[in-house]
Amino acid sequence: MKTYILLIIALISFPVINQAITPVDSTGVMNKKFTIVLDAGHGGNDPGKKVGAVNEKDIALKVVKKVGALLEKRGDVKVVYTRTTDKFLELHERASIANKAKADLFVSVHCNAAANKNAKGNETWILGLHRSDDNLEVVQRENAVILLEDNYEEKYAGFDPNDPSSFAASLLSQEDFLDNSIEMAANVQKQLEKSLKRKNRGVKQAGFAVLRLSYMPSVLIETGFITNKEEREFLNSNAGQYKVSQSIFKAILEYQSTRDINLFEVAPVEVPMEKDDSSQVINPVGSKNLYYKVQIAASSNYLAAKSYNFNKLPNISREQSGNIYRYFSGKLKDLKAAQKLQKRAKQAGYKGAFIVVVENGVNKRL
Repeated sequence: MKTYILLIIALISFPVINQAITPVDSTGVMNKKFTIVLDAGHGGNDPGKKVGAVNEKDIALKVVKKVGALLEKRGDVKVVYTRTTDKFLELHERASIANKAKADLFVSVHCNAAANKNAKGNETWILGLHRSDDNLEVVQRENAVILLEDNYEEKYAGFDPNDPSSFAASLLSQEDFLDNSIEMAANVQKQLEKSLKRKNRGVKQAGFAVLRLSYMPSVLIETGFITNKEEREFLNSNAGQYKVSQSIFKAILEYQSTRDINLFEVAPVEVPMEKDDSSQVINPVGSKNLYYKVQIAASSNYLAAKSYNFNKLPNISREQSGNIYRYFSGKLKDLKAAQKLQKRAKQAGYKGAFIVVVENGVNKRL
């Protein structure tokens, strides 16, 4: 009887053990495209800012559709819209669409407004604590839609757009996305300035509810001032909307080009296993040394940090950030050696591999 029980336990355990040691093709992509959620601000009974017959909601939707049309021509991008018609969407619904799509990027499009009719230019926002009266004014305007939602007190419990402390928890949970959001926002500003020749008002931080609730790199673009006659006419024209959409499209492509290795799915493959005692998980936190390593992948999939799972690249390490695991190769003191390893990683199939500098336990992209 004892032998029989042990046999049953062995049979039950075998698939788990076998799965844990089965090598995988970590460069293999299974129908995973770079997913972008495009969000046209406002809509339906929420026109946004309205000047005469010109509504912010209409401009935002037309720009988003044009950006989407450009992206949909590419085979490596999946586009998800929060709305494609003039309908009202609650802010949490917009974020929920992005979260359910497991989006790699969330882009919300709006028009700016100001009491000063001469105010002009473009600005792009990321989540942060509003630090000035100007920031607070924009936040209050864009978050005002919450008041149009049913049971908003329950849905946004503990959230006060006028209180920076309301965003503290969100900022902590989204800290991992902050650098990427800043990079995308900077891309947008650069492209808008280059194409439109208008004032670059820079990248700014504030507490937008739609950014607070979306768990991926996220930006909110103010395409221009609808209260400025020149910019209003430009944004309300087909030519102006196309120029703006082209700029956003190029900014997205620039951002995507450095993230070919974003979230992927992995599949088991039959390859011979080799013992590799050098492939250990490295935890650089607390290290006082400066060294280089190459990020080769980022995935929601947990893989053993072993060379045989990563095309025999050396010295594999793994770090977890929320639900994402990042995989690295190498721990090198010499930059030239790191550059050679990066080249080797790309030749092995990790086309988006890049060098990371670790100093005093802090990772920085080179």
